[in-house]
Amino acid sequence: MLKVGIIGTGDIADLNILGYIHSQDTELVAVSDINVDRTKKKLAMWNLQSLRIYEDYKQMVDREDLDIVEILTPHDLHAPMTEYCAKAGVPGISVQKPLSNTIADCDKIIQACSEENVKLKLFENFRFYPVYLRAKKLLDQGIIGEQLNFRLKNILTGGPGGVASDDLRGWLWRIDIDRCGGGPEVYDDGQHKFSLALWLMNQSNVEKVYSWINYFTGVIDSPANILWKYPSKNPDDPPKYGSMEFTWAANLYYPSNYYGIDEFIEISGTKGIMWINQCTSGGNYVSKSPQYPPIVVYVDGEVKTYGEDLPRDWRYSFINSTEHFIEVMKTGRGEPIYTGEQGKALCIFAKMPYISDQRGEIVYWEEMTAKNEEKGFCAVEKSEDADPSGLHRFTRRKSRDLKNGIKQGLKCIDFEYK
Repeated sequence: MLKVGIIGTGDIADLNILGYIHSQDTELVAVSDINVDRTKKKLAMWNLQSLRIYEDYKQMVDREDLDIVEILTPHDLHAPMTEYCAKAGVPGISVQKPLSNTIADCDKIIQACSEENVKLKLFENFRFYPVYLRAKKLLDQGIIGEQLNFRLKNILTGGPGGVASDDLRGWLWRIDIDRCGGGPEVYDDGQHKFSLALWLMNQSNVEKVYSWINYFTGVIDSPANILWKYPSKNPDDPPKYGSMEFTWAANLYYPSNYYGIDEFIEISGTKGIMWINQCTSGGNYVSKSPQYPPIVVYVDGEVKTYGEDLPRDWRYSFINSTEHFIEVMKTGRGEPIYTGEQGKALCIFAKMPYISDQRGEIVYWEEMTAKNEEKGFCAVEKSEDADPSGLHRFTRRKSRDLKNGIKQGLKCIDFEYK
């Protein structure tokens, strides 16, 4: 039985905990968080009141004989916490995406875990969403031929969401460039989307990126448009490109069991086109409409749909991701998804749009190094348009719009632990 400890009991812990609650191979023994009152409420909600609580994560790591540690804290804490856990002898460490707030700290994390022979995992759950797993299988079977172009539309809505709390403290560090490593949308949440842009296209990195980012509210790095080119492996290969659009729609009443956000993907190939509808808000009104089945494929003059038998519920991506890591730790075979190096690659990819926007020019993958970051050449800077006071305007506006939506008779199913 693998013993598990969790560092951080913020909003995302409500989902990360699910894979362990369902597991027959692990035992949750302790949690650590500086906010003890909140942690007690979380344990009651999770029906895990017997777990020991530590204010200091170092005490938890030192006193408990842990096999796995989940690190669910602000990004700037990932490196020191991972290094401490690795040197303390924890054999398996799962770090919530992104791996860290800087490229240099990603290197430190990777080195510390390598030296201590630790299985390091970057926790990125989208790769384990049932619909995306089915889509990937179809793509690998060549259903649309060779993939040529990836396009993702990310829409940030007014919600309401079932997991995210109204506690503004979770926003404050995310809008701090030094702590977050970028912004709350393109860098923090964008890690999921950049992961899909590489995985679904069978790529490990991109060649170059060009982007435009706007701070409409003064806080959120959205709307944004990002373009990139994938590297060519052979001179005769057809060019492959990708694009991502972050849309700001705070007035849109769009119920979700989790966060007020959703994703729509289009992949063009040499034989056809694939559309993948929804992820984070899967299961809401849009999912129930015939216009948005999970997967749509156009090939040879025919349109076919796939995945209607799958659960369109985001929670399963967390459960599946955790179960995979548990299996790796239990058997000692295979590697986590993602490894530290892959996590670093996502960190680099997600930083490139900011550097491009700052310079107003194309940014190349080879430029994104820890040395260049130290020199300030590829360091993310605070936008001149950023204004933290915009957060209060945003929350007031969002609250007003949600009330109007509820008056119209629209409802959101509350997230429940089962």
